[in-house]
Amino acid sequence: MAADETGQTTIRPSVGVRTHKAPVAASARTVNTPASGRAVSATAHVPVRSVEAPDIGETVIVTGTRETGKKARDSVAPIDIISSKQLASTGQPNLLQALSQLLPSLTIPTGGFDTGALTRSFSLRGLSPNETLVLVDGKRRHTTANLYADGGPQQGSTPVDVSLIPLAAIDHVEVLRDGASAQYGSDAVAGVVNIILKKQDHGFNAQSITGINAAKDGFQQGVNLDGGAKLGNRGYVHVSGDFFHQDHTYRSAPDGRTGTKINKLLGQPEETRESVAIKAGYQITDDIEAYALATYAHRHAESYQNYRLPGSVTAYPGYAAIYPDGYSPLETLDENDWEVTAGVKGIFRGWNWDLSSVYGRDYDAIGLKDSSNYALYTATGRTPTTFQVQSFNNSQWSNTFDLSRAIHVSGWPHSINVAGGATYRYESYSVGTGSPDSTYGSGSDALTGMNAGNAGNSNRDVVGGYVDVATHLLKNWQFDLAGRFEHYTDVGDTETGKVSTRYDAFRWLAFRATISNGFHAPTLAQEHYSSLTVSPTAARGLIAANSPGALANGASQLKPERSTNATGGIIIEPVKKLHITVDVYQINLRDQILPGGNIYGTTAASALAMNGFSLPAGSESWSSSSLSANWFANVASTRTQGLDLTATYPTQLGNVGVINWDVAINLNRTRLSHEANNNLTGAPLLSAQSVAYITTAYPRSKMIWGGRFTSGKWTVGVHEIRYGQTTSQLTYYGGAGNTSSLSSTNFLQFRNTPKFVTNLDITYRVNRNWSFTLGANNIFDARPSRVPDGNRYLGVPQYYMSTSQLDMNGGFYYLRANLTL
Repeated sequence: MAADETGQTTIRPSVGVRTHKAPVAASARTVNTPASGRAVSATAHVPVRSVEAPDIGETVIVTGTRETGKKARDSVAPIDIISSKQLASTGQPNLLQALSQLLPSLTIPTGGFDTGALTRSFSLRGLSPNETLVLVDGKRRHTTANLYADGGPQQGSTPVDVSLIPLAAIDHVEVLRDGASAQYGSDAVAGVVNIILKKQDHGFNAQSITGINAAKDGFQQGVNLDGGAKLGNRGYVHVSGDFFHQDHTYRSAPDGRTGTKINKLLGQPEETRESVAIKAGYQITDDIEAYALATYAHRHAESYQNYRLPGSVTAYPGYAAIYPDGYSPLETLDENDWEVTAGVKGIFRGWNWDLSSVYGRDYDAIGLKDSSNYALYTATGRTPTTFQVQSFNNSQWSNTFDLSRAIHVSGWPHSINVAGGATYRYESYSVGTGSPDSTYGSGSDALTGMNAGNAGNSNRDVVGGYVDVATHLLKNWQFDLAGRFEHYTDVGDTETGKVSTRYDAFRWLAFRATISNGFHAPTLAQEHYSSLTVSPTAARGLIAANSPGALANGASQLKPERSTNATGGIIIEPVKKLHITVDVYQINLRDQILPGGNIYGTTAASALAMNGFSLPAGSESWSSSSLSANWFANVASTRTQGLDLTATYPTQLGNVGVINWDVAINLNRTRLSHEANNNLTGAPLLSAQSVAYITTAYPRSKMIWGGRFTSGKWTVGVHEIRYGQTTSQLTYYGGAGNTSSLSSTNFLQFRNTPKFVTNLDITYRVNRNWSFTLGANNIFDARPSRVPDGNRYLGVPQYYMSTSQLDMNGGFYYLRANLTL
């Protein structure tokens, strides 16, 4: 379907990318262009075209609006459009890392521990990954089953793993930087990321990226392929696929027990990933189109755990023979992720309608390599070294029916776009037990097998409906109103609303504003997940909020998070071709869900025992703060305030070429406005360390600026990224080799100072089919600030992983080759 000049939707036999171009552009927003390589936002009705910068303001958008044929130039909210060419220009192997190079409001974690290192997440505007909704072609995408259980700002998140969507399949990405729960439902508190896939019925594209880190490790190889074909003369099919492999990186400091770098804990996992997407459409009649989409991805990944000394196996001759030099357990992930969409859409008596069904599933099998179970060896004499520890399954079945139409009312001079719809969604989450070898006695070392008492199946139903009305109050004054009701069988009802407006004072000046409320329903994983992670001299348990151990210590049923969002912006062209947007925002988030109610020592041991977890021999001699447990709770309310600024300006250098300059800035601050207390003791649910995860683990600012010079067959891009400061509360360690946690209440305030990263890429187009790019991300090998020696467990983690600032891997240098037919 496409929009004709009157704004009405029509069905056309030829299906392709829906863009509209005019001889003279009048953009409603500054946007990413292939020449600039940077994502920017909405501008007023002003000319922006240059030799190398097509008018993407004329692109039809589908995010943040229910109007058919709405153009980016007319958006009432800040929307970034990022093309596939810009994603490729970053040199990154997946969508997540590419977006982090382009959008200042988007950040990703510095790294991760344990199974959390095997699934990467992202956040918008300094909020949890759970607060951003991800759509694929406008349909809600299912989330990962792998919950991030370790401490940090992403703790408790089960995000959509966008790296499992083939990069080759993506046409462009629309990022709505505004609350949109009234339009899309749960999770759209910070914004919406809508991934639009290719649907061309012709052509073939191939891309290869080969790279390595400045430290000469972390070798990467990626191959992306896609192509389209016609289905008769009324349809299309587009097939895309990615293959990607990365090696481990090693960033650990010397282990305090050995004085060597034998401990490989700190570093990126090894990963191999294959993914494919098939998208098809067929116009049954001139007014009805059937469409379908299927994606599948498989990933195997391995993450190192802390090194075990040879002395730890001396009392177990079988293991001593296998591991004479000690051992480093590896947590492994075998993941299968798939989603299928089928739908029919069309026009009936002037109404645009869309009926669709989407089923998605993510299955994660968590294992251990190079590990042990001392209790099993003592009892049976067997010495297994590989264990199946846990399994998680998350599925989602969504069914939606949408209607929209532009109507005219007698006496009202402007058309009124009316939209509405209904949705039914079934969600399920399963926790599988570990193998008998992994659960026997105190369980497998490093990650204890899931016991039967903490395994199980859970599900819920969600039904809802929405209404959306958009019109003009005056010729230059837009007004949008949306409302939604949803019912969850486990957490009850939610009602949300949104009011947006935009006033174009002049062709070079416009204003926009939005106020809305939103919500994030607790995920089934947050309600039911449990695990026990064991280090050489410490253990940490995360137990379900409704489990016996948590209830005995004051836990209560989780409530939905609720938000109030307010934004305001200005869109201006102060001089010809200089396009500037400035948006300020405030997000009040109540009842935020994070692990709370930290308990330690014998209290934690008792709670874990109630849930069927056993601790390893010798744990009774650990310090009280070395043994901890907690559970998910509605721990706090926060206020997030910030500013987004974008600017673009083209410089034409006669016949030599053109430079497209761009600047994008995000300033962001989150403060605690209310802290919940434990029901039994009255003590705060959050420690000072947990408060820092919420308020200061995200950078206070992120700035991206630079330019892209194009001349003939050459293109050179240079961009600088400045990451603002993060502040953390670090645990103190002592004893021989920093083996003992000294306190659970006193922490060191640690400032990870601002960092600068320089990116460079040089592209040569051999002919219309072939191009080659030599590039460097973080060309000068910047790293995070080093953690003081006394705040590193075992002396190993020299960079603090529980922030979302600069990546720990340093410089990455790559060669990219592109073939287009």
